[in-house]
Amino acid sequence: MFIFIFQTIWLFIDDLAGKGLDIAIIGKFLFYLMPDLTEKVLPLTVLLSSILTFGSIAENYEFAAMKASGISLQRAMLSLIIFVTILGGVTFFFANNVIPLSQRKIYNLRRNIAKVKPAAVVSEGVFSDFEGMNIKVDEKYGDNDRFLRNVIIHTKSNNNINTRVIKSETGELISSEESDLIQLVLHNGHLYEDVETKSNDSKMKFPFAQANFDTYTMNIEIPEINNDELEEERDISTDKMKNISRLTKDIDSLKGDNYKIVRAFSKNIESRIGMFVPLTVKNTDSTKTNVVSKKDSIINENAAKAKANIALQDSIKGNILSIFPEWQQMQIISSAKNATSSILGSVSGKKEELQKRYKIYNMHILSLHNKYALAFSCIILFFVGAPLGAIIRKGGLGLPMVIAIVLFLIYYFIGVFASNYAKEGSINPILGAWLSTLIMLPLGVFLTKRATEDKGLMSFGVITDFFKNLFKKKDKS
Repeated sequence: MFIFIFQTIWLFIDDLAGKGLDIAIIGKFLFYLMPDLTEKVLPLTVLLSSILTFGSIAENYEFAAMKASGISLQRAMLSLIIFVTILGGVTFFFANNVIPLSQRKIYNLRRNIAKVKPAAVVSEGVFSDFEGMNIKVDEKYGDNDRFLRNVIIHTKSNNNINTRVIKSETGELISSEESDLIQLVLHNGHLYEDVETKSNDSKMKFPFAQANFDTYTMNIEIPEINNDELEEERDISTDKMKNISRLTKDIDSLKGDNYKIVRAFSKNIESRIGMFVPLTVKNTDSTKTNVVSKKDSIINENAAKAKANIALQDSIKGNILSIFPEWQQMQIISSAKNATSSILGSVSGKKEELQKRYKIYNMHILSLHNKYALAFSCIILFFVGAPLGAIIRKGGLGLPMVIAIVLFLIYYFIGVFASNYAKEGSINPILGAWLSTLIMLPLGVFLTKRATEDKGLMSFGVITDFFKNLFKKKDKS
């Protein structure tokens, strides 16, 4: 846990370093992070402890004494098997209840830092993302660093283009726990803003607008959040903040919403393209009664139509535009090109939207099955570590530590790659959650069988005997 906490600190270094946060807030932040780290710490702990324990027992020949007394390996492991099974159940409860709660606490704590102490999200000397704008200050001073010196602000339009720049000599951040607004009061500054025009000629005439101000107040709205000490539930769309019942409900709703969006968009594209129009159904009741009498006339009529179509195709010579006047051909081509470009743009935009929606859907499925896979991984890794320790017959923190870390890295990186592929939809998200555990399962069965039969990790005797017998046969011949 100590190692993984330091690894996690580097992930949130931007949220903690240089913000003037109290030790109590940083400690609370790390405390809320610890439950989420158990997904990595607990499997490694079970694997390492089982290898160390059974390796030390085998090294001191205690297994030999047990076997001499008629105690098998399975019987010696029985109490620990029961313990690890109970541990798996506790781990499942922990993943289903404690980890989602800790994730909500972390989210609320990070948001409350920005609300109660807004200067904490602004770093000195660099541009910081502050509620939809980039702000840079040379110095923060005063109570809670509320006063700012030499402020530069870049704000972006709806098109994500930087259109406004504000510079001021001093500034002040005013906020309170009761209000959902932060006031940024600037003093003695200038404002530059690009004027959006419809034509380039107008833009050359009016390139930007400039204004000087003595006091300029900006109201920055912070999304509504709960205090991190409150216990009531909150509707948060992050999959890690939900338990199994909530995940199951949201998976069904996300699946239904995605299906409706795809169907509605498909119908829209079909109507815009004009394809897949159903054929007109003729009344066949009357034709059935007269089919015999009109058979010859229908055949003759179809033959005449076929000849007319062949003649028309020969006259067109493969170019359908030739049946229209020359002045109208360019209009048809331009109209078809514009319609095709519009449809392709709509499809491209909707594709990105659907990819995000299906990624959220896959992440929910992945989080649901990760809770089950975490509990089973503790049991399976025990059956990997315990017989492996009995086979290698080494205790202490030397070889067992190396083997445990190598096995865990294999398990961990397979899980990371499978999760990333599952989020993007490259593989089934259920398989992404269970892949690393399923790979360790046959290894545990193999090692348990080898340890039960009192065999080594790998037997090279069969291979050497094969080559010895082969050379003996050649010598005799």
